[in-house]
Amino acid sequence: MTKRLTCPAIRSFKSEKRPLVCLTAYSAQIASLLDDHVDLLLVGDSLGMVLYGFDTTLPVTLDMMIAHGAAVVRGSNRAVVAVDLPFGAYQQSPQQAFEAASRVMKETGASAVKLEGGAEMAATIAFLVERGIPVFGHVGLMPQHAQVVGGFVKQKNRDKILADARAVEEAGAFAMVLECVDEDLSREVCDAVSVPVVGIGAGSSCDGQVLVTEDMIGQGSGYVPSFVRQYARVHEDISKAAENYAADVRTGKF
Repeated sequence: MTKRLTCPAIRSFKSEKRPLVCLTAYSAQIASLLDDHVDLLLVGDSLGMVLYGFDTTLPVTLDMMIAHGAAVVRGSNRAVVAVDLPFGAYQQSPQQAFEAASRVMKETGASAVKLEGGAEMAATIAFLVERGIPVFGHVGLMPQHAQVVGGFVKQKNRDKILADARAVEEAGAFAMVLECVDEDLSREVCDAVSVPVVGIGAGSSCDGQVLVTEDMIGQGSGYVPSFVRQYARVHEDISKAAENYAADVRTGKF
């Protein structure tokens, strides 16, 4: 039986200089396809936009995250599974965050939770870690804050981002996402902390990378962020398959 990676093992990737491979997953089927190839599966609240068609991640609920998180755990055997805490489920207080995170851990079987925020969330991260809940941090551009910062735009406040990264590390996070910053700054962040920094739109010098799987495989037909590298175009394959199927049904061939 395959043994699942642990959060301490993920943390050790930094000192071992092992690149950390991460992708999002929202279903058991996708998780099973990715599991052999990645180190961490992120059940991101990006599912609100990718699966549900929301304009932002804000409408995503804790129940939605738990349902999808449990599916990903069932579909995987090797990768660490981290589940996002959605907007409004953890910001009020460390106690609120613990209630949400403990539900995620108990009801999904996930390895960790992920939450957005730097210095302002350090006390909450420490509160969770001290109570046995591994935390995957997230600094730089934080999608749940997009309304405040003016959208999904590159973050340039060097001092704040460095301070946030250090605060998240000191609070006990085993790794962190760094989103949408220039490569020079991402390199500084990686040098400033002893835990893996997983980039998304932050250049190739990070300790690892994460992408939304649907972007990576070209499943969508709309906007694709400029930093995404597509390794397939399954949108075209699915559309063509549906076209051929429809034609066979309408002509009596199937």
